[in-house]
Amino acid sequence: MSVLTVAGLGIGLEQPGQAATGPTGTVSAHDAPASGKDAGAHRRDQLDTLARKVVAAGAPGVVVRVDDGRGRPIEVVEQAPWARSEHRLRPGDEFRMGSNTKTMMATLVLQLAAEGKLALTDPVAKWLPGQVPDGHAITLRMLLNHTSGLHDYTEDPELVPSILGKDPRRWTSEQLLAVGVRHDPHFPPGTRWAYSNTNYAAVGAVLEKATGRSLAELVRDRIARPLGLRHTYYAEDSTWRGPHARGYEPDAAHMPPGVPPEFRNYAGVPRAEHVDVSANSPAWGGAAGAVVSTARDWDRFYTALMSGELLPAAQLAQMRTTVPIFPDQPDGPGYGLGIQTATTECGTVWSHDGGIPGYLSTHLTDPTGRRTASVLISTEAFAEFPEAFPQLIKSAKALQSATLCALFDKPGAGGGTADVS
Repeated sequence: MSVLTVAGLGIGLEQPGQAATGPTGTVSAHDAPASGKDAGAHRRDQLDTLARKVVAAGAPGVVVRVDDGRGRPIEVVEQAPWARSEHRLRPGDEFRMGSNTKTMMATLVLQLAAEGKLALTDPVAKWLPGQVPDGHAITLRMLLNHTSGLHDYTEDPELVPSILGKDPRRWTSEQLLAVGVRHDPHFPPGTRWAYSNTNYAAVGAVLEKATGRSLAELVRDRIARPLGLRHTYYAEDSTWRGPHARGYEPDAAHMPPGVPPEFRNYAGVPRAEHVDVSANSPAWGGAAGAVVSTARDWDRFYTALMSGELLPAAQLAQMRTTVPIFPDQPDGPGYGLGIQTATTECGTVWSHDGGIPGYLSTHLTDPTGRRTASVLISTEAFAEFPEAFPQLIKSAKALQSATLCALFDKPGAGGGTADVS
């Protein structure tokens, strides 16, 4: 199980032939606001309705934030009554970002490249000699855009206790990398694209080696502090620093039958047929997924990234140089360096998503960074095992699709969905 992979739920990574949302809750031209009604209020109502459907389908809580660059951002919060009695979810709550961490790690690498401290063409063996098989043929660029062929460490059984919250050890980048590379690679370096968290375990180790500093320090000093992101940090254990969303998964007795036995029993405090996994450590995510942030902070990060505030033009261009995600769709969704892109009927987006137990989020931006959006859902197993949670998957995709179109101040064209596949 690849808990930190960009799940099939996310914008831009649907399987070929699948739409980004089902027929229920799709955004169409027929949803245009009635005469005399404010378009922003209509859009908020629409997103609120779709967020309520996600909660009705089984999500404990949902946060949506859309900033179309033209006024006050829309913020929507919906929460199941049983979860509300435990913690009142708010738009600014801290949230575990999972694989969205990769965008920050890629930003750090590109900052160092701009300073001449490393190069994207460097073989990984230059920085981590003897730690990666065929390391002379794998470049830092291949790690960042997932073309190395390395096996995903999260698919190794040794990680399962940590994923479930039963093993709180503080994994290092080198330890996570070692787990991944003890498996044979899936293809020769540079010949294909395949998402693997091991790539970013290696990136984390390179960043630490090149700077002599921890990933927590690098995120703090190069991204969070310069941008004033007060609730963004690299988590090294289960500690939260501010008000945070509670994350939940179904308890073993109420986990759908389609979930494999080894992933049915999360550690945590029992709560209304669920388990509160908020106190479990995300440290096993490492450079692939351990960052904590908020919807507001992440939208600020995307604005700074796409506007050139964090990277010089040459490095931002490198980040946005993509490889096809689907080999048979050369003009379809593409993955750059820690971020992906897709052209939809509502507009071209750059995005990433991330899942870690209790937390699933998708973050979007237009190419300029002036328009940003986020969808946060306080449960994650449904994204890993979509066949076991069909209604939740369907409603979540509908909300994501509507959020994407709201980002561009559009109701959705063609009477259909914002299909990014």
